[in-house]
Amino acid sequence: MAKSTVEKSSVRLKTVLDVLAEGTWSEQSLNAGEILAEAIVRVPLDPRESELLSGGIPRGHKNLTTETAKLVKAGWLVKGRSGWTITDDGLRATVAFAKPDEFVTALTEGTPVPADTPLPTAPVKKAAARKPAAKKAPAVEKAPVAKAAAAKAPAAKAAPKKAAAPKATAAVEKLEQPSAVAIAGDFNTILGAPEDWAPQYDEVQMKFNSRRKVWTLTATLPAGFYTYKIALNRSWDENYGAFGARDGANHELNHDGGKVTFTYDHATRDIVTA
Repeated sequence: MAKSTVEKSSVRLKTVLDVLAEGTWSEQSLNAGEILAEAIVRVPLDPRESELLSGGIPRGHKNLTTETAKLVKAGWLVKGRSGWTITDDGLRATVAFAKPDEFVTALTEGTPVPADTPLPTAPVKKAAARKPAAKKAPAVEKAPVAKAAAAKAPAAKAAPKKAAAPKATAAVEKLEQPSAVAIAGDFNTILGAPEDWAPQYDEVQMKFNSRRKVWTLTATLPAGFYTYKIALNRSWDENYGAFGARDGANHELNHDGGKVTFTYDHATRDIVTA
């Protein structure tokens, strides 16, 4: 019998922690969008979960995003400006509740991770088997002619040294920033722009923080549900939606009213609100 939608969604939450745990072993950093996408690859959406909602996001993807709040509440996941991080307790949870049904029960009932649970260890890579050293062939006496030829051979010129290849980190350090970044959405007129969904106006442009290398815009919005995208260089030619996807689904904001700060990171093409 196929798992219910609720069961599959809960299993994906465990997969989110598994992906984050694997990232700590491999020292590979993934953004929130990549983590959620990998969880869905491992536990695929069913037909109902694949239905697109008004913002263009699959129902299952949105539900998973919302339910990750349970991992935060359990103290197993921290959502920060620089990305998602699994806590030590979260790492232990992948050991203590290794089976999906145990994990779901523990998360639902608020079962604490046993204090004596060890941190998981990285998979041990098998060392390549060493080949026995080759036996040395018996020395062969060289012919006199060969010795003479060797003596007369001119010394080989040393090959000129090649310039060292530039370090890969240089490309990261020199990330070219756009000339302008706008929040184009259905609240632009509230910000003072003549119309909504128009990235060309000054009122919707973000400010660049050269120290943090991010773009920000702080606005005061009434309580409500808003949708928007990030548009570069005052046009729609290059735009980013949910999870930093180019031409992706709209970002969504359920706002209680008051000030909100949008922060866009061009390195990940994603945005966070606070």
